[in-house]
Amino acid sequence: MQRIVVLGNAGSGKSTFSRILGEYLSIPVVYLDKLYWGTNWSKPVPEDFRQRVEGAISGTSWICEGNYHRHSFDLRLPRADLVIWMDTARAVCMKRVAIRSFLNKPRADMPVGCRERIDAEFFAFLRYVWTFDRDVRPKIERERLLQAPHVPVIRLSNKGSIADFMTRIEKSVA
Repeated sequence: MQRIVVLGNAGSGKSTFSRILGEYLSIPVVYLDKLYWGTNWSKPVPEDFRQRVEGAISGTSWICEGNYHRHSFDLRLPRADLVIWMDTARAVCMKRVAIRSFLNKPRADMPVGCRERIDAEFFAFLRYVWTFDRDVRPKIERERLLQAPHVPVIRLSNKGSIADFMTRIEKSVA
């Protein structure tokens, strides 16, 4: 496992898990939100984002955290050794998104020049989180299967499955 793609809903724990796994394996973590968003949540020119992703995954090992399936799956998935889906319950995702938005603390995955806001876009984002499994996940899965049907997928749904995965990693590294 040298090139890992971590997928999941907002608030599913992708960033935290990726950071911990990256530290454990001594592999750099690529946070796609940091590559995508500009100051005050401005969207990039698509080709600029793709170039940033290409540069970030040009090395021999990385953990790439984030979905962005329409913009970068063709770059990341064919090079991946493993896909990890964070299958966190949507109620947990909603709670985490709400808490992090209200607290607005700096995070490793937070784009430079962006702050969490409670506004109309926040409530639209909560709707996205709530409907992710119904509306977005099937699109991501279709694209994943098109780009890299050969890449194994591990699904982690709770703290216990994450702990079991980390134990298996620890035994395989030792």
